[in-house]
Amino acid sequence: MSKIINVTCAIILKNEKILVAQRSTKMKLPLKWEFPGGKLEFNESEIDCIKREIKEEINIEIEILQKLSNNIHDYGNFKINLIPFLACYISGDIKLAEHTDYRLLERSELLNIDWAEADIPIVEEFLKLEI
Repeated sequence: MSKIINVTCAIILKNEKILVAQRSTKMKLPLKWEFPGGKLEFNESEIDCIKREIKEEINIEIEILQKLSNNIHDYGNFKINLIPFLACYISGDIKLAEHTDYRLLERSELLNIDWAEADIPIVEEFLKLEI
């Protein structure tokens, strides 16, 4: 029975595009694309977590717009509860601490990249939103 890891992620809107990040070869799921974020720490709120993780991983400040539906995904040797937030870019220069690459994509381009499996239902839910 694998423990569920709670992970927040952010769909970050910047200039009407969506920020996506590519996992490095050193991370689990190497070179897969994802919405950036990270593990929830003990006694940390989900919103505090996503803001901290985005600052640590990408060096930008974000404002949370709304929470989307969680997605629990079983990768076999570990399970994650992915907790997504829709957010907008506020300030800062993008500097990647852990990821290999990032892109700012149009909504129509989101289905054309190789996503981490847990992110796929979140991409689908996001595409149904009216924003």
